[in-house]
Parts: sequence; structure tokens; C-alpha cells
Amino acid sequence: MARFRSTHVFALTLALLLGAALLVGLGRQPAAEDFTGSGKVVIRDASLVLTMDPALGDLTDADVLIDGDRIAAVGRDLPAPGARTVDGRGRIVLPGFVDLHNHLWQTLIRGCATQHDVNGWFGRCVRPLYSSPVSEADGYAGTRLGSLDVISTGITTVTDWSHAFNADFGRGDLRALEESGLRFVLAYNATTSQAVQDEIRRIKREEIDPNPLAALHVAAHPSTGNYPSLEAGEKLARELGVALNVHLHESPADPATGQMDALRRAGALRPGLLVNHAVHMTDAELDELAAHGTRVAHNPLSNMRLASGVIRLAEMHRRGIPVGLGLDGGTNDTSDMFNDMRTAVGLQRATSNDPGRYPTPTDVLRMATLGGAEALGMQQRVGSLTPGKQADVQVVNAQALNFAPRVDWAAQLVFNTQPANVEWVFVAGRALKRDGRLVGVDTGRVIADAQAAADRIHKLLPR
Repeated sequence: MARFRSTHVFALTLALLLGAALLVGLGRQPAAEDFTGSGKVVIRDASLVLTMDPALGDLTDADVLIDGDRIAAVGRDLPAPGARTVDGRGRIVLPGFVDLHNHLWQTLIRGCATQHDVNGWFGRCVRPLYSSPVSEADGYAGTRLGSLDVISTGITTVTDWSHAFNADFGRGDLRALEESGLRFVLAYNATTSQAVQDEIRRIKREEIDPNPLAALHVAAHPSTGNYPSLEAGEKLARELGVALNVHLHESPADPATGQMDALRRAGALRPGLLVNHAVHMTDAELDELAAHGTRVAHNPLSNMRLASGVIRLAEMHRRGIPVGLGLDGGTNDTSDMFNDMRTAVGLQRATSNDPGRYPTPTDVLRMATLGGAEALGMQQRVGSLTPGKQADVQVVNAQALNFAPRVDWAAQLVFNTQPANVEWVFVAGRALKRDGRLVGVDTGRVIADAQAAADRIHKLLPR
């Protein structure tokens, strides 16, 4: 009996010692926040690496090494002493998506005016807010929700066309962008107001220029009736050395408003101009865009929801016009770049009855990554997994019920993937999504704040 008690005590003591050692060991394991700072990370043994770099091609059973904020190397069996490891088996690694056109605050008006075209929707859901008491809290809450939503779908760069109904609302918008960790372009809506122009100058000087993840566009709306604001926006864009960012020929009614004439008159048709939608363009107008180095943001889900029409994508491609993809805020209703890609393919096939019509799945993958970077003039920094570029990376689980089995993974990325398949998202080497969850985010609080802001906003809209 004494021997049993002695053995029992020994076993209990050993268990306690092992438990304590295990707890100490667990305390030394990399925590989630360890992936949010600088250092080395290796994505090891990825089943497929889509580099989007023709010189590198696509690799199987390969590694991607991140060192600080940059891609250090892509290849097999990369030496990575001291690097934190992400298991890439059964995963696809590719560049983060570039969302070329969005209005992130419009999460607050999701589902608004679903039976209207773009002009009816704008008049019902957006225009009233220009003369309403929207606040910084409203701008922040909507953009906070929108920015986190796009991260979930693998987007690492977003162009946020801010209506900036007032300076406070614009500041809330910008604060949410800065807190998101995204790489972003803020397209701030300019007017003839000196106060608005001074605010844009201040934003560039104090907020954008010091931030390596940020860039600025001057936003404007071209038309004969709005020409003074367009002219003021173009002059300000030239002064600041940034691009002008405009909506162009989105609806069938837009050509009659003199949008192209206004752009010509203001001298805005120049390299770097980014136009959103460009659905209703003539051959001559497409030639003009190509000749002036204009870039286009294609928003297929929004165009479909608003019955705006179908872009002449193949004709743009033949002319060498850089085209990327955008989600376009509240008229997309879902921040899903995979859905946007397959819609871009489907609209062209449905309207041409030609399954071989441009773009192919490979084409839209390029549009959503390197093509979007080219449209922003950022192709030397992002858009591909080229060593030396910024480490904007996503990891997609290809072993999910909606994705498996493996047949043609590049095509399956477009036709099968859902945002839930995106497990990891890195921006400049910092993990914003880890193991399928946003890092350091209280989603319940974000949603509650957005609901409160939406409740306030909808009281300001006509019934």
C-alpha cells in the first residue's frame, strides 16, 4: 500500500512538472500578434503559387519568403532561419487583390433602392446626404465595416472614392482607412470651394505623404453642368502631382451630359487619368482614351445591379487600355472580389454567346492583381509576388467543400472561391487575416457601430 502511494505521488508530481513545462512552452509559441509586426515569415510548401510575374511563372510545392514588408524570395526549399511558418499545403498563394474603385462608406446603404438604375439610386440613397448632418462617426463606421469586409475577400489595396459630404465625414472615412492596415488610395471629391481644396491639400501633406501605405487622387464628376468643379479638381490634381479620378459614361444617359467634352475642355484627358465604369463608349472615344494613357476601373457587379449595361472589355483590351476591377460600394452589396471576377467573365460571355471571348479566368485574375496595380501606377510595388515588391499576399484554402477536388485551380479561383476560403491576408508583411479570422478586430462592435450609423443615415433619406 505504501509502495502504491509512493508511485502515485511520483506520477502526480511528474504530471504536474510536465504540465508546467507544457504551459511554459505554450507561452513561447508565436501568438497571433506575432504575425502583425516586422520579421520573417515563410509560407512553406504551398501547393500552388500564382506569382502573376511572367518571368517567374506559376510554381507547385513552393515557398514564399516574406522579410519585413517585402517579398524576399519565391521558390522551393527556401532557407528561412528564424522565420515564422505558415503551412501552405493544400493552399494557393497569390498576390492580394487590388480593388480599383469603391465607396467604402456605402456599407451603410446596402440594399438601398434595389429597383432603381444608377440615377434613381443616387437620387434616393446618396444625393440627400450632401445637405444632411452626417458626421465623422458615420463616415468612420461605414468605412470601418467596408474596409474589414474587403480584407476578408483577399483585397490588399483599395481605391476609396470618398464623397466627403463634409470635412468631418471625410475625416472619419480617412481614419478608418488608416486603422484598417490596408494599402489605400483616397480619392477625395473636390469642388470649387476653397475650404474643400485646402482640406485636400492638408490631407495630402499631413496624412497621405507620411504614410507609406497611402496615396491620394483628386475625385471629380465630369459633365457640362458640373464643369467648374471638374476644372477645379483637375487644376488641384496637377498642383499636387496626383491623378484625377472620375466616373464616366456609367449609365445610358451619361453621354448626353457632355462628360467627354468636359474632360477635353479641362485638359483632363492625360496619362494617369482613372475613369470608373466607361460602359457607354464609342469606338472614337475608346481610341481617345487609349491615346491619352487613360486607365479604366470595371465594376461588373454594380453595372449589373443598376442595369447600367456591359462594358466593351474586349475592345479596350485590343487597344491596350489598362483595366482593373472594382467593387463600387453600396451598389455591389457584397465585398467579394471572386464574385466580381466571375461576373466580369460571365457578362461578356452572356452578351456575346462566345465562351472564348475576352476575358478568360486567367485574364480576370490578372485584372484583379497586376492589372489593377498598373491602373494605379503601382505595378513596381504591388500586383505580383516578385521579390523586392511589397509583401501584399493572400493564401487561399483549396481543400474546402466548395473548392475541391483539384482540376484547374486557376479557373477554380475565379469560379469556385468564396471569401471564407481566404485564410491569410498580408499587407506589407503584416497579417490582417490569420487562419480565416481578422486579426485584432472586434467584429461585433464594428457591426453594431455600423448599424447605429445606418439607422441615422436612413432617417435622412426620402421614404
